[in-house]
Amino acid sequence: MAFTPHGKHLIAGQRIGTDATFSSEPASGSAFEYSVGSPALVAQACEAAAAAFPGFAEVSREERAKLLETIADEIDVRGDEITEVGSAETGLPAARLEGERGRTTGQLRLFAAHIRDGDYLDVRHDPALPQRQPLPRPDLRMMQRPVGPVAVFGASNFPLAFSVAGGDTAAALAAGCPVVVKGHGAHPGTGEVVGDAIVAALSKLGMDPRIFSLVQGGNRSVGQALVTDPRIKAVGFTGSLGGGRALYDLCAQRPEPIPFYGELGSVNPMFVLPEAAAARGADIGTGWSGSLTMGVGQFCTNPGIAVVVDGPEADAFVAAATDGLSAVAAQTMLTDGMATAFRDGARRVSEGSGVKSLLKTSCEGRNAAPYLFEVSAEDWLSNEDLSEEVFGPLGLVIRTQSAEQMIDIAGHFKGQLTATLQMDEGDIELGRALLPILERIAGRVMANGFPTGVEVCDSMVHGGPYPASTNFGATSVGTMSIRRFLRPVCYQNIPDALLPADLVRT
Repeated sequence: MAFTPHGKHLIAGQRIGTDATFSSEPASGSAFEYSVGSPALVAQACEAAAAAFPGFAEVSREERAKLLETIADEIDVRGDEITEVGSAETGLPAARLEGERGRTTGQLRLFAAHIRDGDYLDVRHDPALPQRQPLPRPDLRMMQRPVGPVAVFGASNFPLAFSVAGGDTAAALAAGCPVVVKGHGAHPGTGEVVGDAIVAALSKLGMDPRIFSLVQGGNRSVGQALVTDPRIKAVGFTGSLGGGRALYDLCAQRPEPIPFYGELGSVNPMFVLPEAAAARGADIGTGWSGSLTMGVGQFCTNPGIAVVVDGPEADAFVAAATDGLSAVAAQTMLTDGMATAFRDGARRVSEGSGVKSLLKTSCEGRNAAPYLFEVSAEDWLSNEDLSEEVFGPLGLVIRTQSAEQMIDIAGHFKGQLTATLQMDEGDIELGRALLPILERIAGRVMANGFPTGVEVCDSMVHGGPYPASTNFGATSVGTMSIRRFLRPVCYQNIPDALLPADLVRT
């Protein structure tokens, strides 16, 4: 059966339509009409979330774990429908969407196991010492508690894993925080189906429907209303540097400032060290081309810049990368706006002083084909624009004159999600010099691999210093991301009958 949306917002379990609508812009198939969000609808959703919070904060870990698992089950039930509408809206192949759906349901189930374990609560107890001199010590207990209603902004490049029921929503619900999602206009149908799955899960378990709301569409005033609503206590965001920074500033300017956990932009530099370049430069170049073009280069961990010492080894690396990229045909980007921004970014890079074009392509409409450029270290250092992200399949090779200059280049990168060392045994000393620099600029440092593909697990860090993200101490992937929506509370001499269940003496 063909997908037909109801086209309405989901506010506290109710489908709410508006007279104003917007039309989807699918990569293929029919467009549909969806209700347009408004500040008034945002206020309604936030009011519901605030009313639900006291009760949801007291829901047991087991009940919250069952909710996460039930949401995952409901998403799987709708799997064929999600693939159908998601492929039409985004142009992503069915296999990619099915894999992303598996990641989405997998991280929901992972959070269920994580909160059942209970270690995330970081429970601490310093018993009373009434006889201590010169002053007695009171009974002190501490644990992590949910912060309150959370706003989540759906991402354009991951219609499932970073959207309505993505990592931010999973972490917030696991923590005990109601969620208000601002759906992304690039895939409203996909968001609607997933939102319906969350509503169905809450209903099946008899839980408060006000725990979740989804507001679709609308102009900037909708996002601004969401982050400035006094009932919202934290924000999760994945998107552009400009849009994210504007929302971050609004959060900071509120009468009660709140944390804004934004993932904004990263070029994810890759350093090809000399011994590795000599031994397997061509293989690294081929692998890099595949990573650059994965998902049409629309991954936030896309390794957009490679740094290599000039010479024959660099030539072999560049030649292999050029061959690999040349074999990649034009592919459909997620939105028309992304395709336009990609072409503008390629033009900006090509016009940089000293930049040499190695692979020129012709992109039209919503399609994108790879670009490859190279530049000397001196010219790159003199042009800050060349360190800015171009979202799409574009690579820039920086040729240094020495290993020492490679170290200098590393120190000039802004905050990154990832940094990669391609290295062999003979590169250990250079790697030892680079690693302290890279760990200061990146949230994840890796060796002999490519950063596209983020494992959802306990030890993953998907964040980094600004502008990779707005909070260098946080991650948006992995179980540690729950910490964004918790805060420590100390209970002094509080009777057992009043303590949260997880703190009661045994």
